[in-house]
Amino acid sequence: MATAKKWDKTFEKSNDVISKRVNFTNRFGIVLAGDLYIPKGVKKGQRLPAIAISGPFGAVKEQASGLYAQTLAQKGFITLAFDPSYTGESKGKPRNIASPDINTEDFSAAIDFLSNQANVDPNKIGVLGICGFGGFALNAAAIDTRIKATVTSTMYDMTRVSAKGYFDTMDAKARLALKKTLNDQRTQDFKNGTYAKAEGLPQKLTGNEPQFVKDYWDYYKTPRGFHKRSINSNGNWNTTSSLSLINLPILAYSSEIETPVLLIHGEKAHSKYFSEDAFNKLTGTNKKLLIVPGANHVDLYDNSDKIPFDEIEHFYKEYLK
Repeated sequence: MATAKKWDKTFEKSNDVISKRVNFTNRFGIVLAGDLYIPKGVKKGQRLPAIAISGPFGAVKEQASGLYAQTLAQKGFITLAFDPSYTGESKGKPRNIASPDINTEDFSAAIDFLSNQANVDPNKIGVLGICGFGGFALNAAAIDTRIKATVTSTMYDMTRVSAKGYFDTMDAKARLALKKTLNDQRTQDFKNGTYAKAEGLPQKLTGNEPQFVKDYWDYYKTPRGFHKRSINSNGNWNTTSSLSLINLPILAYSSEIETPVLLIHGEKAHSKYFSEDAFNKLTGTNKKLLIVPGANHVDLYDNSDKIPFDEIEHFYKEYLK
């Protein structure tokens, strides 16, 4: 592990936390890059609870996940913000693709790493997923019994929205047309030896975009949250990346999660229904849905006046003990 020499994050550095660049390998052999945040003053032999953090979908560890990680480290946790496979500083080719299986595995690989750190209590590890990685974090909690507590913030189920569109408005006929288009693109990609890029956020706004697109743009395309390695800031997903998201739904076994879950969403977020539906599917008695008054989807990326860090801290301290 190497101490980060140059601060390249979209948030201010805390003097109360030590950050180290780390690498670890997932079950598919992909080397993942992360930033490990450790509270200053940890004594030799002391073992702290730990949290693995990733997201939003298309973001990197220098953005929202790093902010969450540093803030929770200030509150006494060892935290790991990591880039998912195929994105940011993590390895994997081709670049800029997503997989419901591999991205769920990325969380478990982070648990592998944290469980083997001398200053981490392996029986006190949680996960936190933001936006699309909220869905993957919850999916990981359904399979990985080492995860003792799960928090999702402004969650998306990327498989649901890819297969059914927003608010489930895409029917089977429209989905078939989409699959034909994507598979035709696969043929062309093979022929061309390259991967066509999906449409991303516009370089400039016209003013006619949906409000949630304007909100995304205000985060990813401005100094507020821009980062050169972020797909949503500077680049695009591969067009055919959504094929596996369409065909392999996550959360099939989320009703079997017995460990505590806290789902956080903004009152004004277009995506709120993802958390509401996920919450209703959970059957445990230790689940909670926290709706933040007045917050939109992107507010929970970096707006510390809206992100309920005190509630997150209380949740983890209650269940990682």
